[in-house]
Amino acid sequence: MKELLRTNDPTIIAFATVLLDGEDIDCFVLDENISVLEGSIGILPRRMMVADADLEDARDVLRDNGVSVSR
Repeated sequence: MKELLRTNDPTIIAFATVLLDGEDIDCFVLDENISVLEGSIGILPRRMMVADADLEDARDVLRDNGVSVSR
């Protein structure tokens, strides 16, 4: 799995998930529940991961819809 994006904004994660689901690209969000440890202040970013084979397609989908992706 490769990191597709990293963000503190839960709305970006939700938007990216919907976009990828529409293209049948599976994704997995890491650190989603870390807010329990940080006190829900949103300082630790969440990471969205995709399969190695889907990385370029996923990047294209998100970039085409104005979402910044990880390098």
